[in-house]
Amino acid sequence: MSKISSIAKWVFIPISLVTVFGLGIWLTHRFYQKTEVTSQEESQILLEKIKTVAKLITVEGYFSEIYEYDDYWGYNLSIFQKKALLRVKAKVSVGYDLSDMKIESLPDTKTVIISNIPDPKILSTDHEVDYYDLQEGIFNAFTAADHSKIQANAKKFIQEQAEKSDLFLAAEKQNNQLMEMIKFIVESAGWQLRFKTKYEGNVLDSLKH
Repeated sequence: MSKISSIAKWVFIPISLVTVFGLGIWLTHRFYQKTEVTSQEESQILLEKIKTVAKLITVEGYFSEIYEYDDYWGYNLSIFQKKALLRVKAKVSVGYDLSDMKIESLPDTKTVIISNIPDPKILSTDHEVDYYDLQEGIFNAFTAADHSKIQANAKKFIQEQAEKSDLFLAAEKQNNQLMEMIKFIVESAGWQLRFKTKYEGNVLDSLKH
């Protein structure tokens, strides 16, 4: 009877060890699998928050300018000339087209990388024209094509004035505020934020100023 008990003891011990070892492997696998899934879920939630914040940001400028149109046909004489004096009122929106901006997440290191941050540009120009004075020569009258050309020239003129204004500086300031907000969201979630420059291709450790 003692011999049977001894045999059972030696059989039970290896089986127990194998069972405990196998259970340890299974629990370890389940732990890391759960950690990986949780990290992936955190990554998706964080990216969605960033995309929600990183919408198209704009600053608006209002302009009222006097524009003079002068044209002549053949010779610069009054009978061949046509002139227009008009006031152009416009609203110009300057901001960022963020459709090309890339946002990557590295769940293993809990890092978010933002790259391809665009430069500010004019996104839209809404303008209207008030004619003050129209002068046309006997042999050079205004046509529908002339009015279309005046409208196009007036819009271009306003855009040139906008480029000389401080709208682009205001847009850059607003962009910096946006990046600060994204940084706050990322770091509040326990992640870190990095920026990749489009010129050097390296990852920066801090915000661009």
